Parts: sequence; C-alpha cells; structure tokens
Amino acid sequence: MLKTIHTAIFILVNFLVFSQPGVQQMINNPLLKHASVGISVVDISTGKNVVSYDAEKSLTPASVQKLITTATAIETLGDNFRYRTEVAFDTNDPSRILVIGSGDPTLGSEVFKENPDAFFVNSVQLLNKSLSKNRDYSIYVVDNLFGYEGVSPEWTWIDLGNYYASGSYGISIFDNSYRLYFNTTDKNSCPVIIRTVPEIKGLNFRNELSLNNTGRDNGYIYGVPFSYDRAVRGDIPGGRSSFSIKGDIPDPGLLLGETLASHLRKDGYKIGKVETAREDYLLGQCSPLRTQSVYKVGQSVFTQLSRPLKEIVREINVESNNHFAEHLIRTVGRNDKSNIYDNALEAGIEYTGEFWKKRGVDNSSLKMHDGSGLAPQNAVSPQFLTDMLTYMYNDSRYSDAFISSLPKAGQEGTLRNFMLNTKYAGKIVAKSGTIGGVQCYAGYLLDGDKKYAFAVMVNKFNGTHSQVRTIIEKFLLSL
Repeated sequence: MLKTIHTAIFILVNFLVFSQPGVQQMINNPLLKHASVGISVVDISTGKNVVSYDAEKSLTPASVQKLITTATAIETLGDNFRYRTEVAFDTNDPSRILVIGSGDPTLGSEVFKENPDAFFVNSVQLLNKSLSKNRDYSIYVVDNLFGYEGVSPEWTWIDLGNYYASGSYGISIFDNSYRLYFNTTDKNSCPVIIRTVPEIKGLNFRNELSLNNTGRDNGYIYGVPFSYDRAVRGDIPGGRSSFSIKGDIPDPGLLLGETLASHLRKDGYKIGKVETAREDYLLGQCSPLRTQSVYKVGQSVFTQLSRPLKEIVREINVESNNHFAEHLIRTVGRNDKSNIYDNALEAGIEYTGEFWKKRGVDNSSLKMHDGSGLAPQNAVSPQFLTDMLTYMYNDSRYSDAFISSLPKAGQEGTLRNFMLNTKYAGKIVAKSGTIGGVQCYAGYLLDGDKKYAFAVMVNKFNGTHSQVRTIIEKFLLSL
C-alpha cells in the first residue's frame, strides 16, 4: 500500500512538471546543470498547483524575501500606519530638547523627492515659540527603540559600510547614507577625496581606490556601525572632476542631533551638548530601569509623520530598498515585543514565522536572518512564497495595497527590463532577488482568467544573471 502511494505521488509530481514543456526545457538547460532549482505556480482562483518542481526545497531568496517582510508588515500594522518622530522638552531638565524616534526610515529621505531638511526647518520654526536666546540648551536623541545592533550578524564584511547595508535604529536620517565625493581627473594618481554630503564630523577614510577606464563604479566603503574609521577599496572611473559613491552613516541619531543643533545655532540659540541614548542604553542593559529614568517627555513641540506604510512598502518592492525593509522587520518585532532590550530583529523574525503559521502557511522552510534578503543564509521554499502570495490575494484586507506595491514587469523599478516586449509585460507583477549565485522571481501573473501566484528560484548556477533571467522568462512565457 505504501509503495502504491509513493508511486502515485511520483506520477503526480512528474505530471505537474513534465506536462509543462517549459519546465523540462528550463531544468535541462546546461547553465542550470549544477544549480538548485525550485518552482511553484498556483492557480489562485482554485488553489490548485499548475507547476511544482522541488517546490518545498529551501533556497536562498535574496530580495524576494522583501515580499515576506512587506506582507507581514502591512498585515500587522495596516496600510495607513505612519511613523512618528517627536520633538519635545524634557520635564526632568527643561533646558534639554528631546528628539524621540519611532524607527521612521523615511526621515530626510531622498526617495519621495521632498526637502530632506524639512524636519529640521519645521522643528526650528516651532521651537522658536518656546526657546530663549538667553539660555543654554542641550539635545538628547532617543534612538534606542530597536537597540543598537543595527545590522544582521549574518551580513558579510563586503557589504558592511555600504549604503545598501546601512544600520537600522530608532532614528534614521537621510536614508542613513552619505555620498563620498572624489576628484579623479589625474589618471596617474589615486582618486582624491573631496568631501562627504552630508558632512560627518570625525569620519576618517583609508583610501585604497584605483582608477579604471571602463566607466564602471566598483568602489566599496568598508566599516562597522558606530566606527568612524572607513576603508575605501576597488576602482572608480577616471577623468571625473566629481564622482561619488555611497556609504552608511555610522551614527544616524547623533548626526540628526548635530544637524538640528546646527540649524538652531544659525537662528541664534545656544546649543551645547548633543548626545544620543546609546550610552545610557548600554549601561541600562545591566539595570533596565536606568534608561527610563534619564529623561521624561514633557511639552511636545512638533511631531513629524511619515508617509503611509503602503507608500513605504511600494518603495521597498519596486526599488528593492534594503534600508526601508530592515526598519519594517524591526518595527514588526518591536510592535510584538515592546521591551527595548529585546532584540528587535530577532523579535520580528520570530513574529513573522508565527504569523504565517497561524494563517495555515507551512513555515518549516523559512529561515530569516534579516528583512531585506541581504544575508546569504536566508532560506525559503517556492511553496511558502506561493502560499503566502495566494493568501495575500484572496484573504488579506490589504490585498489591493500589497499587489499595487509590486512593480510591473517590463515597466517599473527592478523589473523594468524583465519580460520586456513580451506578451506578459505589464501582466506580471513581482519581486526579483539577485545576489551572488542567486536569481529568483516571485509574484503574480494576471492575464484575463489566468491568475497565478508563482515563485521561480535558482541558486548556484553557471553563467551570468542575465542568462538565467532569460531562462526564467522563457519558462514564464510557456505558462
């Protein structure tokens, strides 16, 4: 009897795979000979499998993981959730100005094409009503909501220090990134560092860059959170009077405090000490009541609201914004565990797994180490992704907002060149995932009565990413 069941399952699986010629053609491609491949395609109208090939295998998703983070966040917090950054006075010390962060990744961001200094301009305008130019003030930035382990312990050294691997804390400013500008006009010498924008006091660079004639940016900034020592390696284009690469701000909370102080001083106010909650937080790890007693929120002066979550989620999925995604996973974690000494990233990961398990999605394949997919150790199965996508399409209160957050193939964001000039251009909305040796796509194919959730994941392939992308395109066109 058991042998008969196994035989039936084998026949069914082979039928699902080889009844689709595109699947056989894909998995037999020489470039995928040594690769791990997983495919799941589900008809979201009926819930039936259309294609299933190693659909339960855990594979590295890269940025496809952002689908999990954004779906969990929008389900948990709601599509109109907004972050709040508050400026207030300290009741314990009325000469101390507090800036209290809630983890807003959009503060001063260049993403939404707004004035990056709006927070500072508005804060100063309202502080003018309460401050005296005959009194000394200090600034205390409460940036401890997520703690200070701002990066995943599983991120690789080659990523740390670069803008796409910036730390995530209770305060974010300017996308937690800066531009490092070079003059490369002298092709017989090393690139000359000109400045950083914004200016970051005390930031030191060991410049090991060389020049290239290809015009490509192969420059990387290496460094760890809260360290002001950075190494710059690789090569950048020669013959430029101004060329920039991006790095992560070592201490965003402190930079915000110093920037606010600078704006206030320009208006004639006396601002002395600028500090963050970090030192008190670290001391408070031995005595958790300490951090709560060092300040008391008094008169509120100004509250900056973020864009609604649905706009943040769309930025994450269309442009594959790591910084926003890392703040979301920690926000979800802190929403579940309010103690600031609970690791917000770990709490978010634990909550995410349990959230989907409670909704009937088997989470045994899910191994998360961050919210963005940057960690190579992340793993999830195609089946998990299509089960989750099916839930979001059929059962979520925020189905429209979630689906609208995904870029249209051949038209937008990271999918601008995917399925370009094919019959499914604009009819596939999906998230791509690309890191070394990984090429994945997951999302929806919506073409008339044909409504599929799909996940195609390829790990450890031969050839280039563009070649594997073409293979995946051919498979989707065969559906």
